[in-house]
This record gives sequence, structure tokens and C-alpha cells, in this order.
Amino acid sequence: MKTFVTAALVSVLATSAAFGAGHSVRLGTEGAYPPYNFINDAGEVDGFERDVGDRLCELAELDCTWVTNDWDSIIPNLVSGNYDVIIAGMSITDERDEVIDFTQEYMPADPSIYVALAGADGPGETISAQTNTIQAGYVAAAEGMTLVEFANPDETVAAVRSGEADSVLADKAYLDPLIEESGGELVMVGDYVFIGGGIGIGVRESDTELKDKLNAAISTMKSDGTLNAMLEKWFPGHVGY
Repeated sequence: MKTFVTAALVSVLATSAAFGAGHSVRLGTEGAYPPYNFINDAGEVDGFERDVGDRLCELAELDCTWVTNDWDSIIPNLVSGNYDVIIAGMSITDERDEVIDFTQEYMPADPSIYVALAGADGPGETISAQTNTIQAGYVAAAEGMTLVEFANPDETVAAVRSGEADSVLADKAYLDPLIEESGGELVMVGDYVFIGGGIGIGVRESDTELKDKLNAAISTMKSDGTLNAMLEKWFPGHVGY
């Protein structure tokens, strides 16, 4: 155990040093949560966060590459040095902030919604949500609800279709296209649920220089309208800056 911890620490320190010398940064994302991030037909990371990340790297003069990682280990693998930032639709929360640091938000908070099969008169008692998300935490703490967790978002919706869950709770921006594509099979039930803060980029607490560079670039994108244009492209009608 001691050897493992030491190796992880060396990896983190080496990553920080590499950033200072060559400005090479690895952007970690899930690649499975459209329209935030997904893998396109060419096998490349795509979506809102691809656009945002590429522009941030241009403004900050960073040499960036994209890395995909499963959501349930995305924070531990940032800490251990597998990549340098998380840009994956991650809401800023106090719990996460105890482990990693965040830039300022690059997207205002998106409401969560419940989606069920047509004919349902409410969210029901058994709710599916992706593991380690703000939605899973919300359902776990709610009275009268039972949480069923899944590793990726596709499985949360599949659980509703199979009857394993009464409804799924996730970001409205993720579920809205699925409702539209379902041809009436899936519907929103209940009210909007507002949980968590805005979405920010996760960095290791030791990488203050990288955080400062990204914050400056985000501020530029907010002030010159670039970020609002990207929000409108991927989330039409979403509140911007």
C-alpha cells in the first residue's frame, strides 16, 4: 500500500512539472454524455465540451490532448495523474471540492428532470441515476425513493425501459433529446429538480498555475461572447453569460 501511494504521488508531481516546462495538458472526459461530451462516428471526442476545451487551450497557449475515462473513476484518476483536468459536465459541489479543485464555472447549472415511460403519473419510488452524480446523491437522500445506480448514463435510461426503474433522474440537457427521439415512449414527469452548482473544470489542488490559466481563458470566452455562442449551439435556449 505504501509503495502504491508513493508511486501515485511521484506521478502527480511529474505531471505538474511537465505542465510547467512544456505546457502539455491532458483533458479527461467521459465521452458518453451528449451533448456535453460523446464519441463521434470518427471515434473522436465531440460535443459542447470538446468545443470549449479546444478553445480554452488555444487561449491559454496549451498543447492539449483528449483522454476518455469512465465516470465512476474520473476523480481518482485525475488525482493519480492519468490526466490533468476533468471537463465532463461535472457540477461544482462541496464534496468534490474536498478532493480536487475547480475553475470558475463554464456553464450555468442545468436543472435535472425525471423521465419515465409514457402513462406514468409521477417519478415513482424506484429511481435510476448514474453512480457518483449529484442526481444519485439527491435520490439517496430523498424520502420514499429507492436509488438504483448504474455506471453509465445509457444504462440508467435502459433501466426505465426494462421496468427495473420507475424513472431516471439526470440533467435535462441529456434527457431532452432522448425524449424527442423516443417517439412518445419516454416523457418528463414531475417538476424540475435544482441541485448542485454550475459546471466547472476539475484540476488537482496542486496545479494552481493551470487553474489560473484556465480561469483567465474562461473569463475571456465569457466576455467576448464565445462561450454563449457554444452554449446556444449545443443547448439552444439555455441561460448563458
